[in-house]
Amino acid sequence: MTASIHDSGPVRAGVARRIITPPFNVELAGLGYYLNRTPKRVRDDLAATALVITGPRGNSIAFVAVDLCYGNQEFVQAIRNSVAARTDIPPEAVCVNCSHSHNAPVAAHILGVGEINSDYVRFAAQMAADAVTQAWESRQPAKFSVGSAEINGLTFNRTRENGPVDPRLALLRVDTLEDKPMAIALNFHSHLTAHLETDLEAVSRDWSGEVTDQLERALPGVMALYLQGICGDVMLSAEFNSTPRRFEPAQVITKAALSAWSDAKALTVDVVSSSTRQIDLPTRRWTREEINRDREEAQRRLRTGDTTGWLNGFARVIVTYPDRLPRRYGGSVEKTVAAVCRFGVEWTDAVLSDLETRPEILQTEVQALRVGDVWFAAQSAELFTTLGLEVRRLWPHQDLFLLGYSNGSIGYLPDAYDIQRKSYAADQSPKFTGQFPFTEQSGKVMAQGLLEVLNSLK
Repeated sequence: MTASIHDSGPVRAGVARRIITPPFNVELAGLGYYLNRTPKRVRDDLAATALVITGPRGNSIAFVAVDLCYGNQEFVQAIRNSVAARTDIPPEAVCVNCSHSHNAPVAAHILGVGEINSDYVRFAAQMAADAVTQAWESRQPAKFSVGSAEINGLTFNRTRENGPVDPRLALLRVDTLEDKPMAIALNFHSHLTAHLETDLEAVSRDWSGEVTDQLERALPGVMALYLQGICGDVMLSAEFNSTPRRFEPAQVITKAALSAWSDAKALTVDVVSSSTRQIDLPTRRWTREEINRDREEAQRRLRTGDTTGWLNGFARVIVTYPDRLPRRYGGSVEKTVAAVCRFGVEWTDAVLSDLETRPEILQTEVQALRVGDVWFAAQSAELFTTLGLEVRRLWPHQDLFLLGYSNGSIGYLPDAYDIQRKSYAADQSPKFTGQFPFTEQSGKVMAQGLLEVLNSLK
C-alpha cells in the first residue's frame, strides 16, 4: 500500500541558479563551419537553474536546465558525481537538460561547428552542480500543481510541408505551503531561433531566456526553468526569425504559461521517483563509396578552388538551408566552399580511423522521472516530432513532459521519412557528431525505450 504524504514526511522543493556566461574567447555553437564565432557582447546571461524535489519517503530528484547547445555524457557525469558527493540525490536521479541555444558554447563534440573549451566546460559543470546542491540545501515544504496549454501557429516543421509539430506547453508549478510562488518548470518544443541573425556575435538564451525572465517578473519569488523539448525538426515560423516580430514568440509563450499557471490543477505528490536505462540504437556503417565521394570532391575543390555546382555535391545537406550559408562568410562563396571542404576532409579522416572496427550500435541513456502523476521522459537526441508524438500517443497519462538534449548528446535522431531522404539531420549530423548514421528503425527503438523506462516507474 502506497504511503500518503501524511504517513511520511512533507514533500519538499528547492530552487537555485548559477550564471554560466562564458568569457569572450569561448566559441559559440553552430551556424557554419570553422567560423570561430566568439562573442563580442552579452545580450543576456546564460544560466544553470536547478529544481530539486524530495518525496514523502525522502527520495529526491533534480532537474538542472543548462543554457548550452549540447552536453556530452562526460559533462553530465561530472555534474551528477559532484551532486551525489554533496547531497543524497543519486546520480541517475539528476536530469541535465540543455536549452540548445546557438548563442551559447558546446560541451560536446560537433566537428567544425564549435570547439570545446575544456576550462569553460569544467566551470559550467561545477556551476550546474552547485545550483543543484544549493537547491537541495534550500528545500522547504511545498505543494505542486500541473498545467498545460496548446500554442498553435508559432512553429513549423522544417523537413516537410505541413509536417507535424507538438504544440503542447507543459508546466509544473511549485508553491510554498503559504501559497508563495517558488518555481515553474516549463516544457515546449522549438529551436531557439528568434534572434540568431540579429545577434550572431552575442551570448544569449534567445527566446527561452525572454520567457523565463518575463515569468519571473510576472510572478515575484518564482525561479523559472525552461526544459527544452522534442524539436529536431521544428523551429519558429519564418515571420518571427530575426525580423521585427522576433520578440513575439516569447510574449505568446509567456502569456500561455501564465494562463496555465493560473489554471493549474493541484497535484497529490505521493511518489517522487526516477529511473534510467541504457538502450542500443541501431546504426549503419558508412560505405566506402559515401566516404570517398565526399573526400574526393572536398580535396578537388580545395586543390582547384572550383565552386561550380557546389550545392549539388555533399554540401547539398551540409546545413539545413545550404544556400544561405555564404551569409556567414561575408557573402563569399569561395570562403564557404573552402570551409565546407575542409570539413569534408576532416570528417573522412576521422571515420576512416575505425570504420571497420566500430560497432554498429550506439548506446544511449533514457530517463524517466515522476512527481505524483506528472511524468518526465528525457533522452539525449535532437529527436523528431513524429517520434515524440508517438510516445505521447501511447503513454496513458496526460501530464507528460517530453525532454530532448538531456543527459548526453547524440545529435539528430530523424524518423524513417527523413532517413530515406538522406537529409541534413540524417546524413550530415552523424558526420559532425562522429557517429554512424541512424537507420529507419533507430527512432522506433528510442520511442520504445522511453515508454519502457516510463513504465518502470508505475
